[in-house]
Parts: sequence; structure tokens; C-alpha cells
Amino acid sequence: MPNTHQERHPFLDDLANDAELISSVLRGPVVGRDEIRRVVDAVGTFYAKQTPTFMEIVGSRTLLEYEAILTSGERLNAAVIIDRDPDGFIPRVSVRMAPVDAVVSLAGHLKSALSGQLPEQLFL
Repeated sequence: MPNTHQERHPFLDDLANDAELISSVLRGPVVGRDEIRRVVDAVGTFYAKQTPTFMEIVGSRTLLEYEAILTSGERLNAAVIIDRDPDGFIPRVSVRMAPVDAVVSLAGHLKSALSGQLPEQLFL
């Protein structure tokens, strides 16, 4: 059942057990609530600063945009599309990032942090 607390993460708290995450920093989808949380938590450790710039809910979709500065100094822009099912769970999250230099840097950090914890073919 979805989390009903006042302070909620835009998607982590309501992920379906078999939710799917697709992202510019991965070659394929990450499936499963725990695996998605592992990826999101790892990515967060590489952000020196993260600033939300836009959030809008349209029907069953939420669009969230943010800017970040990576710990390595690159600036990153991201757009997150969050799909919600009729029961309030989130079966799919799509995270698109740019520019490519920041994406490649973040992907490399993610590979270093999660190699051995996720299938190797997921990493860039």
C-alpha cells in the first residue's frame, strides 16, 4: 500500500514490488523496488547539490525536473517521468539526463559504486 506520510519522496515510497526504472545512466531497466532504491541512493551520493526546478501532476503522471551539480563538478539536468497506477503504486520511473559529459561521468561513478550488486550489462 502506498505511503501516506506528509513528507514523501516523489516516487521511492510508492514503488510497486516489480517497478521498473529506466535512465540515461544505464543500458537497460532496473526492476524491483529494492534495486531501484539502491540505484537512486547511489546516484544521490554523487550530487553535491540538487535543486528541483519543476513538478507537475497530470492525471496518473508526475513530471519532475531538477538541476544538479555532481561531486566531480559537472552540471546535470534531469527530467523524471513517474507513472502511477489506479491503486497509487508506481510501476515505472523514467529518468532522462543531460548533457552527455555529465551523464557519462555519473554512469562511471554508478558503475564503480554498484558493480557486483547489479548485473554488469546494465552499466555504461
